[in-house]
Amino acid sequence: MSPPEENDPHPPAPSVSGVLEAAVYARDLDAAERFYGGTLGLERIQRIGKRHVFFRAGAQVVLVFNPDETVKPPGNPRLPVPPHGAEGPGHLCLSASAEQIDRWRARLAAEGVAVEADFRWPNGARSIYFRDPAGNSLEIAEPWLWDR
Repeated sequence: MSPPEENDPHPPAPSVSGVLEAAVYARDLDAAERFYGGTLGLERIQRIGKRHVFFRAGAQVVLVFNPDETVKPPGNPRLPVPPHGAEGPGHLCLSASAEQIDRWRARLAAEGVAVEADFRWPNGARSIYFRDPAGNSLEIAEPWLWDR
């Protein structure tokens, strides 16, 4: 957390415990479901028609939204989620150990998914990059990539 400005009249921002969910956008939810549930083997939590499909990734959740549907006002007054969305490819990073990243490379190759980059960051952590069917940039990195 950054130190507060000396003359900042606002109360300090409370800390957060982590990222609970992250979203990517895909118009073809069938292809997204096959990729995230099949190729990546994530557990599907929920699918609502052509609007979204959600997956569990460890303790976090990956939300795959159809941008054409999430810009519409919600249809359920008990769940007043504001309209939202994004256009174009996004980015999502999953974490895995060095040994698991080697196994991921083999899995992705067997599934016909091209790895666009495989390298070590200046701190020595390894990342691989590839794309989902919607063109989102996905990364699998060693979990200590952002250690201080």
